[in-house]
Amino acid sequence: MRQELLPARGKFYKANLHMHTTISDGELTPEEVKRVFSDHGYSIVAFTDHEIIVPHNDLTDEHFLALTGFETAVNLPHPPSWDFDFMTACHMNFYAKDSGNVLCPAFCEEGVWLKHSRKYVTDAMRALSRRRDYSAECFNRMIAEANAAGFLVSLNHPVWSLQNYSDYCGMKGLWGVEVYNAGCALAGFPDTVQPLDDLLRLGQHVLPLSTDDGHLLQNCFYGYVMVKAESLTYDAVMQALEHGDLYASTGPSVGELFCEDGILHITTSPAAEITLTTERRFAVHTTAEPDEPLLGARFDLREYLHKSRTGPDANKNCYFRITIKDAAGRCAWTRAYFADEIG
Repeated sequence: MRQELLPARGKFYKANLHMHTTISDGELTPEEVKRVFSDHGYSIVAFTDHEIIVPHNDLTDEHFLALTGFETAVNLPHPPSWDFDFMTACHMNFYAKDSGNVLCPAFCEEGVWLKHSRKYVTDAMRALSRRRDYSAECFNRMIAEANAAGFLVSLNHPVWSLQNYSDYCGMKGLWGVEVYNAGCALAGFPDTVQPLDDLLRLGQHVLPLSTDDGHLLQNCFYGYVMVKAESLTYDAVMQALEHGDLYASTGPSVGELFCEDGILHITTSPAAEITLTTERRFAVHTTAEPDEPLLGARFDLREYLHKSRTGPDANKNCYFRITIKDAAGRCAWTRAYFADEIG
């Protein structure tokens, strides 16, 4: 029986899920962001200015969707003599499932570090404001309360943030993790899939995200997420994001992704490599022949699924995901699919 892992129905919409504007420290106004991203084939932009939520629903029309969100930072205490370059931090994005929801329990008024951003702080926001500390307990409180208030939460650029396994392994309830962040990559801090796999192996059903983290126009149009949704409406797109009907990319595209009788099928744009990765030491790597790019792949999961369900690893966070790399070295990442999702 054929099981669609990306919905057969709906349409793919190109999304930038991490963007800063003149409301915080970006160089473009929200209106300019809409124009330039629309010109580059994007249908969705999440406006995630630093420390403050400002909806841009006025920019939404039949061809463009503005998502409501913000980015917040919690810094590890450090000696006063330390420069910012040495500071370990935890940056998270919060995406509102309701376009008008500006009240996130993760808000901290003291964190609004840009003077011109403070005019957007409302009394209702101030009533929610709480101090934070750099600890798993605090991160998990922020995430849990935000989830309960209707927000999806992502962990941003852990490499640039100088985070290691001990910093994020205790985090619970995250929706996504950046595996590519253009702003950080172009600054010499490319992210990796290691935090994603670490959290997946711990049983956290996190999704891969590829973003621009755009502050300057020059670091835009590199990383994006393709969302498969029924329509370009706020509810439909947020439902698709929450469910994981997406893939992250810096270039390659995915067409179909389905499993039939234990065989995983994927169709792609021309690729040099397609790799199946799992939580264990089982992977399959396919490479193109010279002048014959791959246009997809088939992976036999029958033995893997059997061991996942009946062997010593049964019910122990068994998952698989696929990475596509093109001839230019650009990558796309499917989300992880856990064995218990496969019929």
